[in-house]
Amino acid sequence: MSDKPDFSQYEEALRYHAQGKPGKLEIVATKAVATQRDLSLAYSPGVAGPCLAIADDPERVYDYTTKGNRVAVISNGTAVLGLGNLGALGSKPVMEGKAVLFKRFADIDCFDLELDSEDVDELVNCIRLMGPSFGGINLEDIKAPECFIIEQRLREIMDIPVFHDDQHGTAIICAAGIINALDLTGRNLKDTKVVVNGAGAAAIACLELIKAMGLPHDSAILCDTKGVIYQGREEGMNQWKSAHAVATDARTLEEAMIGSDIFLGLSVKGAVTKDMVKSMADKPIIFAMANPDPEIRPEEIAEVRKDAIVATGRSDFPNQVNNVLGFPYIFRGALDVRATTINEEMKIAAAEALAELAREDVPDEVAAAYKGKRPIYGPDYIIPVPFDPRLISHVPTAVAKAAMDSGVARRPIIDEPAYRNELRARLDPTAGSLQLILDEVRAAPRRVVFAEGEEEKVIRAAVEFQKAGYGIPVLLGRENEVKKIMAEIGIDGSETLEIYNASEMEHREKYYSFLYERLQRKGYLFRDCARLVNRDRNIFAACMVAMGDADAVLTGVTRRFSVAFKEIQKVIDPKPDQRVIGVSIIVGRDRTVFMADTTVTTLPTAEELVSISKEAAEVARRLGHEPRVALLSYSNFGNPKHYTADSVREAVELLDKEELDFEYEGDISADVALDPELMASFYPFCRLSGPANVLVMPGLHSANIASKLMPVLGESKVIGPLLVGLSKPVQIVPIGATVSDLVNMAALAAHEAGQ
Repeated sequence: MSDKPDFSQYEEALRYHAQGKPGKLEIVATKAVATQRDLSLAYSPGVAGPCLAIADDPERVYDYTTKGNRVAVISNGTAVLGLGNLGALGSKPVMEGKAVLFKRFADIDCFDLELDSEDVDELVNCIRLMGPSFGGINLEDIKAPECFIIEQRLREIMDIPVFHDDQHGTAIICAAGIINALDLTGRNLKDTKVVVNGAGAAAIACLELIKAMGLPHDSAILCDTKGVIYQGREEGMNQWKSAHAVATDARTLEEAMIGSDIFLGLSVKGAVTKDMVKSMADKPIIFAMANPDPEIRPEEIAEVRKDAIVATGRSDFPNQVNNVLGFPYIFRGALDVRATTINEEMKIAAAEALAELAREDVPDEVAAAYKGKRPIYGPDYIIPVPFDPRLISHVPTAVAKAAMDSGVARRPIIDEPAYRNELRARLDPTAGSLQLILDEVRAAPRRVVFAEGEEEKVIRAAVEFQKAGYGIPVLLGRENEVKKIMAEIGIDGSETLEIYNASEMEHREKYYSFLYERLQRKGYLFRDCARLVNRDRNIFAACMVAMGDADAVLTGVTRRFSVAFKEIQKVIDPKPDQRVIGVSIIVGRDRTVFMADTTVTTLPTAEELVSISKEAAEVARRLGHEPRVALLSYSNFGNPKHYTADSVREAVELLDKEELDFEYEGDISADVALDPELMASFYPFCRLSGPANVLVMPGLHSANIASKLMPVLGESKVIGPLLVGLSKPVQIVPIGATVSDLVNMAALAAHEAGQ
């Protein structure tokens, strides 16, 4: 196996792994070690405290160390990908990659361990002795039958999950696809005939799992390179193959395939012919999962069977059986309940959760993975895609629950909704930041008008808003057109949505009169106001809220902020004695910062900066943060002194004259405002007790640029900007907003309506 793999990205992959720091992993400290005190706590003498506590109660190791979130990815390199026995060192890039996937998809920290031995006893003893360091063991790329023996022995002697992903990961994803393929073809697993080609670790695991799900023993035929594994066969047998031997007259794969409902291939390229596919039952289910090339290509199947549902192991065909859909989330759930093992119940729960997720409407992130083509549950979409953000909350929850129900959990999950929220926040810090607000919205649902109701993403957002229990979405648009779009994109629920067409709504004359009273002295005739209500959805939506027929408005998908804002202002005034500003919420890994004004005031005066500071502080407090306001400048307390910072300094002087219930400081640079150590070292007189969490910008240009740079260059997500200061709740999203953005902004609008 010394030849290079035959794929075009070989040289590019070498450069990718070599550039910068070689490899794909590094260790990052989670605690500060910047001072002598930090050092004394992190190591000697402070570390003695947790050492003694753990010695007294071993379970405290989960409280004071990383064990509860750490998995070892272990291989001896005897079965690396499809490349064969490359040895321990040859497997290291794969094991590092596996560790990266654990972190990326489930926020699990991993060490890759490559063991230079092919002796089963040595491997078992070595891995066993490392048990205290890890919360779980992921075995990888170990050849059969040794992998069966090693996993079984380790599961018997260790009290943490041991999981050979080549076996069970493939089996779980395969089982999820089978559940949905059976659903689409109207079959029951108990009444199907299954043929499995390949009798290695993955194939046997797939067969064992679907039998655990209800497939009768005699309904499955297992084949290897020598043909059918039948009762009485002696050649090339072992105990794992013998367990699946059946009484049958079939002796070849070709004979076994006749009349079969399901084919599972984990063997080699070209193992299945078109004639074999022709011989299968109606609506055959074919999972040709050999890598890198399937047993038979999907286009070959399509030439002879138009009714087939096909899955492969490749990303360039629909329905990829990809292990990354399983192992990160299975371990996440197992670790979170401190499971002693990963049993059949947990595997089945993971498969069922994946199958269920594929039947739901998909978010924008999934559409992006399909290059903009949004998949709909059906023959070409029976398995979720790896970048579906919902996987992190769906699969671990199901696995954790199954662990509890089957008695292998040592730390049960008490509050399942809270656990789901915690899972979402691991990968999406926005989810954690918003959760308190969303819970409040769900407790007091509001009517939110989605002004651009004929846009696909707006429709999707409205449906998601309703499903989440945040309130009643009101779509503005032509009812026939909205229902047509919903039918085209495969979304149910049009009968539960409120849909209004401005030009057809009864009693809209009250909106004409209301708007005319507001605009008659601004050059508008009554007929002009009627035309605005009938033709401009933003005007109509704003009138609904102004007249009490709805609680909040969401718009912006089809028009620039300035255009939509100008239309809204015709209907809704600012609150008394308040400015209308835009506040962007920047959510990072370890902090949330509010930035203002990012949309409205171009060059604020000192007086305007005072208003912006107070309103932004109020937004932060309303959303659960105690405000520490920094009025930013390029200078620090007059150094360097320049007239462009005069308004900031004047604003601070004006704030000093008021009695305020929040901390503030300025003129101050962004790095000092956000770094308490820098602040304490050079400006000990600074009035902020900690890093600023409300940043008041000196001008719209700097605010807008900074808020747009953050998500691109930093590990941050920007929510908003929120429109603040109007007498009625209105939110205008950026044109490129995703469905998730729309749902969040609609919820924030509903939250404001409840204040």
